[in-house]
Amino acid sequence: MINSAEIDIDRPRECLTIGRIAPDFTAITTEGVITLSQFRGQWVLFFSHPGDFTPVCTSEFIAFAELYPEFERRNVQLLGISIDSNPSHLGWLYSILEMTGIVMPFPLIADRDAEIATLYGMVNPDRIYEQSVRDVFIIDPNQRIRAILAYPATNGRNMYELIRLIDALQVTNTYGVSTPANWLPGDPVIIPVANTLEETIQRATNPESLGLDCLAWYYCFADVSQLTPVNPTDLQQ
Repeated sequence: MINSAEIDIDRPRECLTIGRIAPDFTAITTEGVITLSQFRGQWVLFFSHPGDFTPVCTSEFIAFAELYPEFERRNVQLLGISIDSNPSHLGWLYSILEMTGIVMPFPLIADRDAEIATLYGMVNPDRIYEQSVRDVFIIDPNQRIRAILAYPATNGRNMYELIRLIDALQVTNTYGVSTPANWLPGDPVIIPVANTLEETIQRATNPESLGLDCLAWYYCFADVSQLTPVNPTDLQQ
């Protein structure tokens, strides 16, 4: 945590939204100097936390580390950030190691001047003090932002929901489909709406011929196992 006088939160910055290219940066981390672009070709879960040596953040880092093999299996690089210094990060991660025996398996960025936090809108605009908030950016292998989530400092993130969302995004990328509310891996997915009147009629009258389960002509589901992968570059990212 640093004094608000050290951060110019009013300086102009690009508004980051889903679909935009994630701004590249170079930073000092607990694993040495990195750039965001070095992870091109992987999914990146880029997340901020309010501060080192705080209980909710400690619980989150332990949870991220425990589920790290699940993120690896999905080709996801975890990347944390706060505006604490690198020595503070190292001391905190060593404290976690002493408590739990866990060696943190992903880098934690030291953003002491809040350049990256400000670039990504991660700074809490509280004039009494400044800290990075609990934000998540899910970035695809083409370095396009696919999801943005924000949590209050008082409440930790649900790692299983983050994994579920990554699973849903990867199914979308692979098959060009959408996922319904409360979707879990293995559940049916939503097929894009028909492009022609002929297909619309067929979906309404004989969806089985298309391998679909349609409750209405515009509301059709399919089993992922019956679908053919599409070229991800053909999808709207």
